[in-house]
Amino acid sequence: MQATAGAHARVESHSVLETRVVVLTVLIFGLALSAVVLLALESPQPRSTLSSTATTITASRPVFPIGTTNLREPSKMSPPGAHALAGYKLSYLTDFPGSSLPPGWVDFTGVPGGDVGAHFSPSHVVVGRGMLQLNTWRDPAYHNRWVSGGLCQCGLKYTYGAFFVRSRITGAGPNEVQLLWPANNAWPPEIDFYETGDKDNSTSWTLHYGSNNSFVQQTLKIDQTAWHTWGVIWAPDKITYTIDGRSWGSFSGSYAIPTVPMTLDIQQRPGCSLGPVCTSVPESMLVDWVAEYTKS
Repeated sequence: MQATAGAHARVESHSVLETRVVVLTVLIFGLALSAVVLLALESPQPRSTLSSTATTITASRPVFPIGTTNLREPSKMSPPGAHALAGYKLSYLTDFPGSSLPPGWVDFTGVPGGDVGAHFSPSHVVVGRGMLQLNTWRDPAYHNRWVSGGLCQCGLKYTYGAFFVRSRITGAGPNEVQLLWPANNAWPPEIDFYETGDKDNSTSWTLHYGSNNSFVQQTLKIDQTAWHTWGVIWAPDKITYTIDGRSWGSFSGSYAIPTVPMTLDIQQRPGCSLGPVCTSVPESMLVDWVAEYTKS
């Protein structure tokens, strides 16, 4: 103990000035760190979050709607039942019978906003054999440009609810999206619960919010050429993203969750004006059915 005390005494008597400088430096650093911590505690939530990758899905029992086995359906699954989602009731269902769009659905035409290289045409939206098909190909009717299909369920607006789409794509190429869009077209917000980004082996969900288009995003590695049931449950305090009855992401920041009426949109975009991303072969998105739920 005495040897230790003597050692400290020698260090302290070596240079009083040096000690004061060290103490002053430590005090300044401590005050600066405290200010940073206070600012972090008082500042609002971050305006954007970098994407993260979800590489696995919990292999638990499905707890969200996925459908019921039916080998006569194109996807081998019938739509889920009226009580498939606890606390919710079925409000809309279609498995696209006949050869025309169900009432309330509107196909897109013209150049989509933000993508001048793309073009929508109603002729690229086809209903038949119990499916909705969105098709992208070089269309001679449009000077051999890449033309694609898109539509909205504009006849039905929701403020909160649960949406499930049974679909697959034929391959990589166009960006395929299933999303909720503000009914008044005042963007953002936007809830993308399935977006391929021109790939067939991964997808993402994205929540767009705020006047500067801040966003939160997560990606998932998965074979999209196989049939899957994609879903989103939009509540005032949480958004849950589902795949085949299981959650693969969620967001609970109330500052970013939309509070305005929204509609379901399904669309393709070749992306040829957005840098190197552009399809090179015809591709399709096939949709077997759509089921929607509201709180009981």
